[in-house]
Amino acid sequence: MWNWNGGATEALSDSGAGWYYTWGTDHSFVSSGSAEYVPMIWGKDSVDAANLARARAAGPYLLGFNEPDMGAQSNMTVDQALALWPKLQDNGKILGSPAVAFGGDTAGGWLDRFMSGAKSRGYRVDFITLHWYGGDFRTEAAVGQLRSYIEAVHARYGKPIWLTEFALTDFSQSTPRFPTEDQQAAFLASAAKMLAGLPYVQRWAWFGLPASDTGPSTGLYRSGPAVTPAGRAFRDAR
Repeated sequence: MWNWNGGATEALSDSGAGWYYTWGTDHSFVSSGSAEYVPMIWGKDSVDAANLARARAAGPYLLGFNEPDMGAQSNMTVDQALALWPKLQDNGKILGSPAVAFGGDTAGGWLDRFMSGAKSRGYRVDFITLHWYGGDFRTEAAVGQLRSYIEAVHARYGKPIWLTEFALTDFSQSTPRFPTEDQQAAFLASAAKMLAGLPYVQRWAWFGLPASDTGPSTGLYRSGPAVTPAGRAFRDAR
């Protein structure tokens, strides 16, 4: 979740989420209640003493860089990520890989080259962090595509998986295309059941808690907070 004035604390509590993250090391804008906060070192400029100290104080887990394979996100080369990785590793946390936007199962892709480089250097990566967005809005087909991707990533690296962003959104055109709210909710409900059957998927997080008040989005709560159909499906899946 991100800093949101629409009722973040109330929405997080109502959702029943067991954990959350903020794409950083600051979560002062929300009272988490019983939900566990997991910090992230977002990109190369986040690898500093202040962020590492906040991450160290936050709990047992740490998420690595956010979509380093995307120019509009942390935008890092594999070599840049590997050069900084010891600083994350030395924080002593259970450490998640950088979360690529796509292609986590691809031989020679960003994540594959990072994992190979980490192994050759003796670096530690405790679990794989994944993002997935689907452009096929048919529930059964989309859930099958997500499952196939997760299975392929697990087969390649043999490590536990955290799915830290997923939803139905078609990014194949210049303007993202969204399903209906009922299609999104049906996918979430079915995907949650599928994920519960994969023992190596340790955690998952929907994208995201806030929803747009003025147009289509994937979120669970509009301002108020007011639950969306996807939000109701999320609550029922907890």
